[in-house]
Amino acid sequence: MSPAKRGEARGFSRKPGKYSGLARALSKLGFCSRSQARILIEEGQVQVDGVVRRDPEFPVLPHTHRISVDQKPVEAAGKVYLMLNKPRGLVTTTADERGRDTVYSCFKDLPFVAPVGRLDKASEGLLLFTNDTEWADRVTDPQTHLEKTYHVQINCLADETLIQRLSEGIEIEGEFLTALRAKVLRQGEKNSWLEMVLDEGRNRHIRRLIEASGHTVLRLVRVSIGNLELGSLPKGNYRFLSREEVQRLGAQKGKVEL
Repeated sequence: MSPAKRGEARGFSRKPGKYSGLARALSKLGFCSRSQARILIEEGQVQVDGVVRRDPEFPVLPHTHRISVDQKPVEAAGKVYLMLNKPRGLVTTTADERGRDTVYSCFKDLPFVAPVGRLDKASEGLLLFTNDTEWADRVTDPQTHLEKTYHVQINCLADETLIQRLSEGIEIEGEFLTALRAKVLRQGEKNSWLEMVLDEGRNRHIRRLIEASGHTVLRLVRVSIGNLELGSLPKGNYRFLSREEVQRLGAQKGKVEL
């Protein structure tokens, strides 16, 4: 049952707009992640219109109902869009159950922002964050086929046979994985740097594709998403996106209201 239908079933007063579950509403307002919100709600720290609610799926209108945490009103944060040069060794999550360092160690004095897509722990480079869930959905929607470019160091001297195999694709455990484009950037004595472009993102897509070709990824750096390039942003640093950059990335499914 949708949050709106649950609201009607509980006799919750109907108001115009789109209902969200309470945990999702706190995330959309930029207060915290949805998983953190669930904990706060279940601990009885969240009030809706002055009443404690312990159901993370309790239906609310984020910009209409008065939501408080520990009796302090939660105000909608301004929209934030930023890019991080993710260092290797950080996990892309708000909190890690194994105690590993996360990408949030790179941020200070920001409202809550969520990652737009992911990079695994061993991967580096361009990672987007925002508190605008609609914009994030536009950017990550598979139907947009937004191109992402990676520089990949592998443990062999790449030849045309390997490049052709990566471009033609390989079926791996029932999934067909391929690179939209691939080419050799440079070579050393024992390894190569490739440029690989994807317009979809499966779990460990590039690593699985390289491994299925009989080789190993030594480094993997995402250098661009669409027309947005990592550029000279230092590792571990972030910068805010310009209005034009936000519009371009979100343009695949309509105009972004800023």
